[in-house]
Amino acid sequence: MALHPLDNPAFDSLANRHRGLALAHGEVLRYPADIAPFLGVPRDGHADAVALEALVPPGDTVLVIGPHPAPPPGFVLEPQFTLVQMHCPQPLAETPGPDIVELGDDRHADLLELVALVYPHYFRPRAMAMGRYFGLYENGRLAAIAGERMGPPGFREVSAICTRPEHLGRGHARRLTAFLCNDLLAGGLEPFLHVSPSNTRALGLYESMGFRHRAGLAFSSLQRVRL
Repeated sequence: MALHPLDNPAFDSLANRHRGLALAHGEVLRYPADIAPFLGVPRDGHADAVALEALVPPGDTVLVIGPHPAPPPGFVLEPQFTLVQMHCPQPLAETPGPDIVELGDDRHADLLELVALVYPHYFRPRAMAMGRYFGLYENGRLAAIAGERMGPPGFREVSAICTRPEHLGRGHARRLTAFLCNDLLAGGLEPFLHVSPSNTRALGLYESMGFRHRAGLAFSSLQRVRL
């Protein structure tokens, strides 16, 4: 049975919307390390050692969502957890609050400062190459952000939803998420996102907003051992 596009989101994004960003060897694709840490393999999980060695330098670690390759000698595959994938099939209620602004190059330093504080693990310096990012400011400082990441055909991932700790509880994440999701839906794209199962605060927020659980996807790291 054919997989749904969201069952292999990194690969289907790299093979389509982000084809211009993709590093490829045969059918194996990855994002440049300074954009995102994700690698994608075909739906059957096939990835030969030559392709992986060409795309993952010694000492590097990539992340894999969905179909996983069998690690060849010199690689270590470590399952992390089952990622919760949620989707947003209909418009969300928007709430009042500070103005939402698109974050361009002139605000890149503000974006990097915030994600270094609250979202350091998966965000890379050139992540803005993957899509648009939006934020809202309070007292001259970037208080919260949300942006676009992977884009399988017909879908768009909402990612990097985060708030400065002292601004939590003010509805900023809800406001930004609803704004971005509604904008995507108006453009004919269905928003989706990924959540760690341990992040019960985020899961509760998205459920209350109207997101629906779609699937649980295997999430692993693949490291090439430095010899």
